[in-house]
Amino acid sequence: MLAGPSSELVASPTAFALIAVGEAAAGLAGIAAAGAGAYAALSPQSQLFGHTLIAGNDPAEAALTFDDGPNDRHTLELLEVLARHNARATFFMVGQHARARPELVRAVAAAGHLIGNHTETHPWLTLKPSTLVRAELTATNAILEDLLGAPVRFFRPPHGARRPAVLRIASELGLTTVQWNAMGQDWRPIGPDRIVSYASRGMAAARRRGRGVNLLLHDGDGLRLGADRAATVQATDVLLTRLRQEGTRTVRVDAWAG
Repeated sequence: MLAGPSSELVASPTAFALIAVGEAAAGLAGIAAAGAGAYAALSPQSQLFGHTLIAGNDPAEAALTFDDGPNDRHTLELLEVLARHNARATFFMVGQHARARPELVRAVAAAGHLIGNHTETHPWLTLKPSTLVRAELTATNAILEDLLGAPVRFFRPPHGARRPAVLRIASELGLTTVQWNAMGQDWRPIGPDRIVSYASRGMAAARRRGRGVNLLLHDGDGLRLGADRAATVQATDVLLTRLRQEGTRTVRVDAWAG
């Protein structure tokens, strides 16, 4: 997951340039159109390209969501932390990692957590043709459903990047697209204290808006197995302790699906 310094915009300048290619016409109108398109494609809470699930309307609820796994180094450690706090979470898994580590997929499900689709190879879907988007989602659904013996109903696009066709294809496959409204920026090597700081700031902002918290964290790396997510495991322990002390309930994202 590539992301930026806030929960609103999550892309590098290079990514914005890529999204804008082919969209900008000459003059100020073209620049504005490109900017609006980039915002709609990359802002996790934007609904301009279509509806996505963000969070419920109860500030006393929080969903911890983990992207880019499963990861043989830390997913099981994370399950131990969640079990110790009696918390349920949501894991958006990469298909190629699920194929390589099927036992971890089953362990996550057996612990009562929700598993969602995070594509087969973690591409920027805004830059891919619709045929590839469909293939990425279909392949990941196939491996996850084979391992789980149950339908997969939720999808998070890598980097949060989407366009109308991505949302349409997900819907045609029976998938609800899920974004987020807080994040720990833990794809960077910033240590557990800073992860907790970023996450706490985002959670407070969501609550000020009268919303539940949908916190983005990572138990793996979208492109490779074996990523070091020890800091995320430590930060999750701290965050769950704080949530319990505050009286915040942890939920899976399907609690908000209606």
